[in-house]
Amino acid sequence: MRKIGIGVIGGGYMGKAHSVAMSAVGAMFDTALRPTLEMICASSAETSERYRLAYGFKRATPDWRTLVTDPRVQAIVIASPQETHRPIAELAFSLKKPVLCEKPLGCSLSDSEAMVAAAEAAGAVNMVGFNYICTPASQFVRTLLAQREIGTITWFRGEHAEDFDADPSRSANWRNFGRANGTMGDLAPHMINAALTLVGPIDRLCANIASVYTERPGLDGQNGNDDIGQFMCHFTNGATGHLSFSRISTGRKMGFAYEVVGSAGAIRFDQEDQNALWLYRLSDPPAERGFRKILTGPAHPDYAAFCLGAGHGTGYQDQIIIEAKNFLRAIESRQPAWPSFRDGLNVHRVIEAAFVSHSTGSWVDV
Repeated sequence: MRKIGIGVIGGGYMGKAHSVAMSAVGAMFDTALRPTLEMICASSAETSERYRLAYGFKRATPDWRTLVTDPRVQAIVIASPQETHRPIAELAFSLKKPVLCEKPLGCSLSDSEAMVAAAEAAGAVNMVGFNYICTPASQFVRTLLAQREIGTITWFRGEHAEDFDADPSRSANWRNFGRANGTMGDLAPHMINAALTLVGPIDRLCANIASVYTERPGLDGQNGNDDIGQFMCHFTNGATGHLSFSRISTGRKMGFAYEVVGSAGAIRFDQEDQNALWLYRLSDPPAERGFRKILTGPAHPDYAAFCLGAGHGTGYQDQIIIEAKNFLRAIESRQPAWPSFRDGLNVHRVIEAAFVSHSTGSWVDV
């Protein structure tokens, strides 16, 4: 067991989640590397110090360069706005330091490409924060698919639908400005990553993207960015699918849901019930054939670290702790982390293709 100094850039929603995860991961998973909360960085000296006190860091700074170059900071978590991801990662990789970066990887496709190039040139551990695919249930789905429990995959339906922007009278905030902050930049990456993980690469798609509430308090005459998006797609392995994304889906709180259909069965999952999945096997007797609910428990990946009781469940923060464990074990073993920066780039390429498809009104290659 040895210590590793962690620096977190960004102290808000995800900065807090990663800080808590790094505090808890050693006890939860008995990792060989034990994080110490070395330094946190936020937008001002005052907010940095406030986060330091709240989360238990040794030091704070308003300058991310100070954090990245500090010799006692040995691994870096980027939880700051997207436009900052590339310069932070490039400086970290120039020093051969491992980086866990929140999704989406870069603010643009060129940023993501440059970040992958820097990571691979440095040979440093690199990981993207696609946390929802880390639930014990979705990890078990990956196992079922690898074992061909539902046969050959023929179709995939995925959605990421929430309603935090469903009220058109709500004042605009940072989420309503800039393409990278729209639904295709914010929500779509999680479900696209799930599709690529569970089914495989997407080679063609046909997309429609829309800004629904173009008049909102605070927009000041601007149309804002996209509220919804969707596309039909064709996977390299021959399966087809449909993916949809919305931040104005009234009534949906965490609608990260997917269905995988195969030649011998099907699987359904909904993040609003993240501790269960539904499995259908065509091989069951006709009188018993139907979806059955499987509650996650200690027999499923990473569950037992949190609880020894089946059906008791894990939560959102546990997903981030699982990410921290995967990151630390990749550093300790000097093996590639997953999802890697290249996985994040593959997601970004699908998103870029969706915008091209929308603008041309046609099917496009990814």
